[in-house]
Amino acid sequence: MLHIGYHESSSGGYVAMGEEAVSAGADTFAFFTRNPRGGKAKDIDSKDAADFCRFSAGKGFAKLVAHAPYTMNPCSADEGLRQYAKEMMIDDLRRMKYTPDNLYNFHPGSHVQQGAETGIDLTAKMLGEVIKTGIQEGSLPCTTLLIETMSGKGSEIGRTFEEVRLIREKAAEYAGQNVDEYLGVCLDTCHVWDGGYDIVNDLDGVVSQFDKIVGLQHLKAIHLNDSMNPMDSHKDRHQKIGQGYIGFDALVRVINHAALRELPFILETPNEKAGYADEISRLKEAFKG
Repeated sequence: MLHIGYHESSSGGYVAMGEEAVSAGADTFAFFTRNPRGGKAKDIDSKDAADFCRFSAGKGFAKLVAHAPYTMNPCSADEGLRQYAKEMMIDDLRRMKYTPDNLYNFHPGSHVQQGAETGIDLTAKMLGEVIKTGIQEGSLPCTTLLIETMSGKGSEIGRTFEEVRLIREKAAEYAGQNVDEYLGVCLDTCHVWDGGYDIVNDLDGVVSQFDKIVGLQHLKAIHLNDSMNPMDSHKDRHQKIGQGYIGFDALVRVINHAALRELPFILETPNEKAGYADEISRLKEAFKG
């Protein structure tokens, strides 16, 4: 069975998102934990969250993939912004305890002329502190943190699998323990393509490279997006499925890959609901269940 959904507005609450997902043929969805361009979060409606947990269990939902706001920059050159990012992540994990056993995806950040090595260290340090706090408060392993693979635009870290591995390794050092239970990876097809990984002509090779460098056991979700740009462009512009440089056939190979097919897939394509429903329908038809 293909586990697939798309990014939804959280304005109506969890049950509303779940009902919309089902009406579009989805069995999972993504949502921002707070204003994606700001940082303010709505109060949690505990009844709505509990109702959703019952609803999703009854519908056989796959894991949800919550998304941190874009304003979160764990490796900012500004110490105040790094502290703000840490506080947001800790608070988001507290809030996700209301919908346990799901995933929390975040961008590892931009080093802002400090250099990738410094950026990786700063993000890993924040993660180590978040993980220690989350364990103490019981919000981890209730939720699994996911480092998103990035396209490498500007001064982003996390473009290469080696950088993702380093973030994980250093986070474990700062946490003072193994973080496998708490920290995974979300692979974005547009990002890795724009970052220089040829998933069109050598998907098996890219998957094998990920396994060798990071470990497939740490891959927990996939953002399924086409790209407006050629490979290795480092631009990060998502396109509708089948209308970009990656193409429908290549993305069908992604959802059918033996190492990936059981994961939750999240569409972040430039669509409204009808467009997402169409993409879900076409991908389900192409899925070799």
